[in-house]
Amino acid sequence: MLRFVGNVLGGLFSLVTLGLVFAALTLGGIFYMYSRDLPSHENLAQYTPATISRIYSGEGRIIDEFAQERRLFVASEDIPDLVKQAFISAEDKNFYRHHGYDTRGMIAALIEAVKSRGESMRGASTITQQVMKNFLLDGSRSVERKIKEIILATRLEQTLSKDKILELYLNEIFLGQNSYGVAAAAQTYFNKPLTELAPHEAAMLAAMPQAPGKYHPVTARERVTERRNYVLREMWQNGYIDEATYLAEKEMPLRSVQNGDFEAFRDALPPRDYFTDEIRRQLSGVFGEQEFFTGGLTIRATVDPELQEAAAAALRKGLEDYDRSLGVWRGTGLRLPAEVLGSEASWREALAAVDVPRDIATWFPAVVLEVGENAARIGIEGVMDDEDGHFIPAEDVKWARKRLPDGRLGPKAKVPGDLVSVGDVVLVRTVTNKDGTFNRWSLRQVPEVQGAFMAMDVNSGRVLAMQGGFSYQFSVFNRTTQAARQPGSSFKPFVYAAALDSGFTPATIVVDAPIEVDTAQGLWTPKNASGKFYGPTPLRTGIEQSRNLMTVRIAQEIGMETVAGYAERFGVYNRMGPYLANALGSQETTLFKMVAAYAMFANGGERVEPTLVDRVQDRFGRTIYRHDKRVCEDCSAPELPRGQGVRISTNRERVMNAITAYQLTSMMQGVVQRGTARGINLPVPVAGKTGTTNDAKDVWFIGYTSNIAAGCYIGFDQPRSLGGGASGGGLCGPVFEKFMKTAIKKYGGGPFKVPPGGYFRKIDRFTGMPLPDDATGDNVVSEYFREGEDALVGLGYVVDGGFAMGENLPLFAYGEGEGVVDQGKTVTNSEGKKVVVPKKADFGTVSSGGLY
Repeated sequence: MLRFVGNVLGGLFSLVTLGLVFAALTLGGIFYMYSRDLPSHENLAQYTPATISRIYSGEGRIIDEFAQERRLFVASEDIPDLVKQAFISAEDKNFYRHHGYDTRGMIAALIEAVKSRGESMRGASTITQQVMKNFLLDGSRSVERKIKEIILATRLEQTLSKDKILELYLNEIFLGQNSYGVAAAAQTYFNKPLTELAPHEAAMLAAMPQAPGKYHPVTARERVTERRNYVLREMWQNGYIDEATYLAEKEMPLRSVQNGDFEAFRDALPPRDYFTDEIRRQLSGVFGEQEFFTGGLTIRATVDPELQEAAAAALRKGLEDYDRSLGVWRGTGLRLPAEVLGSEASWREALAAVDVPRDIATWFPAVVLEVGENAARIGIEGVMDDEDGHFIPAEDVKWARKRLPDGRLGPKAKVPGDLVSVGDVVLVRTVTNKDGTFNRWSLRQVPEVQGAFMAMDVNSGRVLAMQGGFSYQFSVFNRTTQAARQPGSSFKPFVYAAALDSGFTPATIVVDAPIEVDTAQGLWTPKNASGKFYGPTPLRTGIEQSRNLMTVRIAQEIGMETVAGYAERFGVYNRMGPYLANALGSQETTLFKMVAAYAMFANGGERVEPTLVDRVQDRFGRTIYRHDKRVCEDCSAPELPRGQGVRISTNRERVMNAITAYQLTSMMQGVVQRGTARGINLPVPVAGKTGTTNDAKDVWFIGYTSNIAAGCYIGFDQPRSLGGGASGGGLCGPVFEKFMKTAIKKYGGGPFKVPPGGYFRKIDRFTGMPLPDDATGDNVVSEYFREGEDALVGLGYVVDGGFAMGENLPLFAYGEGEGVVDQGKTVTNSEGKKVVVPKKADFGTVSSGGLY
């Protein structure tokens, strides 16, 4: 009997042993089969997750960020222990003890599933397994994926340290609200860095991985609070926090950005504008779009926030002033349905969803709630109603007319009801009294006309401000860099620069007379803006009064190939067509290129490359781009002699002669003092040039002080005339002036540096003849000549460009804008005698055309 029992037990033992061996072999076979062709886990050691790229101002303030996924990478040593402990307690309390998978956890999960008959499916994946699933496998719930996950987790534990695995997990995990990783989530939910999180806040983040789509702090407040408190309890039971902390923290209310308890991080950033978006566009081209959006770049921008704000305000005022001068009301063209207007909560919710620009300082979206006989009541976004409500009075609308359905303009508005109806979405701003107190609400509209403004440091090339249109939120098209337009007369300085380097002086006499040129397109007859001709005139007066005919004769004399070479050398064009019309700015370019070129006039003729970025660093802090290529020769010296500062070598290429640069600058100072931009009044020396194209389709002004160059362009996106009275000096001049008043307060300005190698001599700016040193008067100017260059020019050499001079022109005549009466004017000649300059010349009915 005992032998029989022994045989049975022996047989059972053998059967069990064989079964175990067979099961082991089967399991081993399964694991061997699934271990083949698995993705390599070794690459995770060099893994660099997609991370937010951020743009900082010069003061170190974040001004914008770009990302495909909101993720901020944080090294393991920089993640607080509290955060690590919260996630370990929530997801894998045996993390530091297992080897990639947790057998006890899997058995416990299986038992719980059996007991609940599948209703409760508790996850049993370790943090290491989740890393494998997130990085190398798909998210399917299958036995096959689970086996692969365990195999890879085991291998990973043999390759990376626990801290490195936890680092990968905490930076990769999705935590809802488009936030990946704990640092981004802390910012999204609490607008805090990880180091400032309280235990209940860390526990709330650790609650999210279980179901980030369902655990929303607003819509699932109770569920999130329950899960958060579970994590806190686990942290206490695992010894990470004491009981008193657990009891206190679980009673804390569920606070978050989404509940309105904290300001959203994005709301704390300034609105995206043309400057940061242009950085995105340029760096995406340099580094690639993928690297820019995922590389975690740290970008130090050149923008001066104060000047950027001033540029936006100046351009907007110029565009709005022009728009209101047309007197046409267009509004937004948007309406809210009548059913939402009866409830304040309803219309506020509906208005918040309307797509209107909200980046215009002091402007507010609003909706017309009632239209009365003399006023219209409005509801304003972000402004609470008082007892009386908010109104647009009749006095605010009398500037405008509304376009009728047939396209004609209606009569001038007398009351708001002539322009707006109930339900209309409008834009409004406050109008204040002289003492700053509130006067009324005023209707506003985004102008149809557009423009651009840019300012840069003339020595470093740092772009300090860039405004590519009225509103970035209304139109993201950056007219500073992307709009190719005709520069008109603002191109003339390059013709004059080429002439000065070709033997001309500011006193060289050039004939101002009619020109006719046979072209393949027909007879080209350019004209001056006044339609008149002024005879022999010094070079200086030609640029001050923006004489087209003189410019064409100069270009013909020195050759358009020479002019084109200068334009290309300064970067205005990549390739300029050598046609005479291009001397008047008929070939298109951008404001960005023009301002950069003028900066080289201002700094004495040295090449400067415009940049929106000072420095770019990668995710590890290594500098991968630096704009400033200057060399500090003494910076590494342990000490310097008393009174000696460090020496910095610019190593910049010279693009024009320094004396030429100063002569040109002096001539363009005359443009501002008495020429086509004489309305500009600033407390420091300023030089510049206006530009107005045929039919005033584009108007420009580009100018500079001793340290800042800035330029403005205004025109319709679909080119059409701005009107007969439009000009660069009239429309862009005030924009430049308004901006530069702010810039000068901060950056100052002084006399333009006079280069060595020349001498000053007073001349008559209408005849070009030298004057005595003690000569004074409106016509007297102190001109700078090169050493060895004879100032006694007068009529000894007259440039006509090979064109005929004309028969009925006087010897000399005043230019337009001088206030000269027809009888002529008395001036002092080279001998100190008083003579009368004849009246303006008139060439009758000669037909002409061109840019001016």
